[in-house]
Amino acid sequence: MPSWTATLTWKSAVFITVMCCVLAALLSVLVHSEVTRQTVTQAREKALSRLADVTTAYETGEALPPGSAIDPPGLPASLRALAVDGERGTLVADDHGHPAMWAAAPADGRALATQVDYSQSARTINDLDGAIIGSSLLATGATLLVGAFAVTRVTRRLHQTAQVARRISAGDLDARVGDPRTTDPSRPQDEVAIVAGALDTMASTLQRKLLAEQRFTADVAHELRTPLTGLSAAAELLPPGRPSELVRDRVRTMRALTEDLLEISRLDARTERVDLDVHELAPLVERAVGASGTETEIRFGEPGSARPQSPVRVETDRRRLERVLGNLIANAHKHGRPPVVLTVDGPTVTVRDHGPGFPGYLLEGGPQRFRTDGSGKGHGLGLTIAVGQAAVIGADLVLRNAGDGGAVARLTLPEYVRADDEAPADPDDPEPGRRH
Repeated sequence: MPSWTATLTWKSAVFITVMCCVLAALLSVLVHSEVTRQTVTQAREKALSRLADVTTAYETGEALPPGSAIDPPGLPASLRALAVDGERGTLVADDHGHPAMWAAAPADGRALATQVDYSQSARTINDLDGAIIGSSLLATGATLLVGAFAVTRVTRRLHQTAQVARRISAGDLDARVGDPRTTDPSRPQDEVAIVAGALDTMASTLQRKLLAEQRFTADVAHELRTPLTGLSAAAELLPPGRPSELVRDRVRTMRALTEDLLEISRLDARTERVDLDVHELAPLVERAVGASGTETEIRFGEPGSARPQSPVRVETDRRRLERVLGNLIANAHKHGRPPVVLTVDGPTVTVRDHGPGFPGYLLEGGPQRFRTDGSGKGHGLGLTIAVGQAAVIGADLVLRNAGDGGAVARLTLPEYVRADDEAPADPDDPEPGRRH
C-alpha cells in the first residue's frame, strides 16, 4: 500500500466521501420512497375514480369508455383473479411497452377493468432519481473539496510543527513554530495551536537550559586554566623523582581535559570558524599518526600498498582534520586492542582496532560525554569532539562495529576535483594544497 494512503488528508478525504455517500444514499431512498408513494397514490385514486364511472356505465348498460372492458387481454392475471373473487384492486403493469395503472372490480363473475396512463408518473420518478443521483454526486464532490481544503490547512500546520520539531532535534534551538494563535489571546486556540505553543515553550526552555550548561562548562574551563597554569609551573620546580612525575602527568591530564571542555563549549555554541583549503590527504594522515605517538599501521587502499600514485586532495581545515584523526587513533588505542589500522581509500579514512568494539548506547545515540557502561569504562570527550569537528569541516563520520570484532570509525571528506585548466600542485611547495 502506498505511503500516502496513511496521511491524514487521505484518511479524511475517504471518511468524508464515505459519509457523504451514505448520507446521500439514505436521503435518496427516503425521497424516492416518499415521491413514489405519492405518485402511485394519485394514480390509484385516479384509476379508482375512473373505475367507478366505468362500473356505473356497465350497470346502466351504457357503452364503456375507451380503455375499459370486461376481461381485457392486457389485464394482469393477479388483478383479474382478485376481481373474480369479488374484490376491487389496482396494479401498475406494462401495457404494450408503456406503464399503466390498472383498476379492476367484479362484474357478474368476471373482471371489469380500466387503465390510466402511468407513463408521465413513471418519467417523473425516473427524472427525480436522476436528479437525486446528480445532486448527490455534486454535493459529495463539493463537500470533498471543501473538506480537503479545511483538512489541508490543518495538516499544513501540523507539517510545519513537525518540521520545526525536526530542526530542534537536529540542534537548531532557535527554530520556532510561531503560530499567531498562540501569541494573540483574542484568537481562539485549536488543538494544533496548543501543540505548536507547547513545542515552542519546550524549545525555549531547552535552549535556556543548554545555554546555561554551555556557559557553565566554558566558565569552569576558563576558571581552571589559571590555577592549572600555576600548578604546572609549580610542578616543574619539584625535585626529580617518581612523585614529581605523577604530579606532572596529572597536571597534563587536567590541562588536556580543560582544553577539551573549552573545545566542547565552542562546538556547542556553534562559534567555530573553519579555515578551508585544499590539501593532499596522505601527508595529513601520516602527520596525524606521527603526532599520536602510537604504533598505528597506515594502509592506502589495499593492505600493504604504498602511497597512491595520484594523490587524493580534499578541501578541509587541516588543524581540525588532524584533531579528528588524532582523537580517533587515541580512542582506538585506549579502548581497543592492537593492531590499529588506518586505511586511506580515496577521500575516506577508516580507523579500526581489534578490541570489543563500540558499546551499544554509542552506536544508537552517538557519543555521550563521560558516559560509562556497566564496567565503569567510558569514552570521555574524544569521540564527542571528533564528531563535532567532523561536522564543522563538512565531513561524514560513521561509527560502527566490524563483523569479525573491533570498532570502525569511517571519516569521509569532501574531495577536491581539480579543474582541467588548473595547474597541478608543486611537489616542492611547503603547503601543496594552498591555492594562490
